[in-house]
Amino acid sequence: MEHDSRPWGQYWVLDDATTHKVKRILVDPDERLSYQYHHHRSEAWTIVSGVGRITLDGIVKDYKVGDTAIIPQGVKHRIENAFNEPLIFIEVQHGSYFGEDDIVRIEDDYQRV
Repeated sequence: MEHDSRPWGQYWVLDDATTHKVKRILVDPDERLSYQYHHHRSEAWTIVSGVGRITLDGIVKDYKVGDTAIIPQGVKHRIENAFNEPLIFIEVQHGSYFGEDDIVRIEDDYQRV
């Protein structure tokens, strides 16, 4: 199983196919992913533990366990763990390409491009 550590936490790839990719993502307390969008994929994020503060095209909302955020291709998005417990969500990607180089970062706390 593919695994990677990031400045905000870590992820595990659960399924990787030509039509989709599925990840289990852990966001540490007081950390957040970059504000970003994708050219080649859409995503669905389902919270399985903790609370995710999700921004979609500038609109911020808290998502609790069982809630799913639908992120169409090209929509700017970010998830933040503003709470003390770990945040875990399942990300399902659909589209034509799932490489990490399809991340277009608009804003990043860790100065990544």
